[in-house]
Amino acid sequence: MSYAPVTPQRPFGAVLTAMVTPMLPSGVVDLKSARSLAAHLIDSGHDGVVLSGTTGESPTTHSPDKVDLIREVVDEVGDRATVIAGTGSNDTAHTVRMARDAQMAGADGLLVVTPYYTKPSQEGVYQHVTSVVDATDLPVMLYDIPGRSAMRLALGTIERLAQHEQVVALKDATGDVFHGIRMMQRTGLAWYSGDDPLNLAFLAHGASGMVSVAGHAYAPEMRKMVDAVDRGDLAAAREEFSAVAPFIEAINPELPWAVAAKAAAQLLGLIDNRTVRLPLVEATEEQVQQLAGILQATGALR
Repeated sequence: MSYAPVTPQRPFGAVLTAMVTPMLPSGVVDLKSARSLAAHLIDSGHDGVVLSGTTGESPTTHSPDKVDLIREVVDEVGDRATVIAGTGSNDTAHTVRMARDAQMAGADGLLVVTPYYTKPSQEGVYQHVTSVVDATDLPVMLYDIPGRSAMRLALGTIERLAQHEQVVALKDATGDVFHGIRMMQRTGLAWYSGDDPLNLAFLAHGASGMVSVAGHAYAPEMRKMVDAVDRGDLAAAREEFSAVAPFIEAINPELPWAVAAKAAAQLLGLIDNRTVRLPLVEATEEQVQQLAGILQATGALR
């Protein structure tokens, strides 16, 4: 299994998964399962993991949960992979505290999302992000996801933030590939697809890699897709993407990514429970069986 070395073009590697936060039936974070899941992902071809992102249920996991999760995963994977900590919030002071906690816990980098719900001005967004960046000496991946944050990072804001030496990458979940292409060219930031349906499209246009959710179940396919694009074999890359497409297509608003990823991970024996914290509710037996059928049909579950 090949891996993408950490380079300026790929500061966090190429294949990363936004890892679920395993939980016991009581809702307590299952740190033992988190360690084993992270190890499995790395052994399966990942260059790193993103903890406490949307798929990691960051809105409903608390600061001690996040710190313990980082410590355990960093201890498990060591220097075999990058560990990125989601430290996004709509409260700048809180985000700064999470960033400092993440550094103390051993994270290799930070994922900083656009402040959500409050819809600040672009100047407010810029000052929010720079406050967080300046709070540690860790490299930062910006996270642009207007479907959840209710606002988009403006072009000028990205260009201003890209001038900060610690801002090295952007996770793009805007759904706008052309915008991403232009911003890659204009800013020099490492660009990561944050939307599984667009992974191949972004890679084909020069993105550094992806922060995937489907990677929980399809790590080898994601790795092979990146390797195929790197060597210019788009036909092989399309073949690998096609293997993952049925799972991606199965996810819809009734089955959020965190819910689907936990159900898939449980089916694959990677975690013991598919417990989520409200307001998410775990997948129904019918939904689990539908996912099982897809995983079996695509060869992920045997």
